[in-house]
Amino acid sequence: MTDIHTKDQGQQQSRWQVEPHHQNQHWITQSQRQWNEPRAHQVVKAATAAAVGGSLLVLAGLVLAGTVIALTLATPVLVIFSPVLVPALIAVFLLVSGFLTSGGFGVAAATVLAWMYRYVTGEHPSGADTLDEASRRLGAKARDIKDRGEHAARGGHYGTAGGPGGGVGTYV
Repeated sequence: MTDIHTKDQGQQQSRWQVEPHHQNQHWITQSQRQWNEPRAHQVVKAATAAAVGGSLLVLAGLVLAGTVIALTLATPVLVIFSPVLVPALIAVFLLVSGFLTSGGFGVAAATVLAWMYRYVTGEHPSGADTLDEASRRLGAKARDIKDRGEHAARGGHYGTAGGPGGGVGTYV
């Protein structure tokens, strides 16, 4: 936005004009926007929020009351049928959780196999860079350990004392 000044009858007037290539230069914060809104609009927003919040609070209370009433009425039935219902509910829970777990592992396996296929065929799936970097680091560390083992087998030792040629993590 730019400030354009024009002179009319010896008086300077300012007006704001939005140019297409400068539209994103001026950011209005939420608090600035609140002060610029008309008072009636703020009152309507507050009234709407209060009405919706109050309605949801009443609905939550009704659901809680209905749940307590239903539990009070169902308790004698549950006590009478508990020798049958409890084992049945446990069996249903185990079946459902088993099927859901099995399905989840199946989806995970299919996803991993699809990712591996894309990686092997060179499609560069997400995370391939991280895998390549980890593979490179693992190879470098394996070579370092191999070199240390060969050095130790030849009679050298891995120095831990300070001084020339004997710093921490250097070969002596």
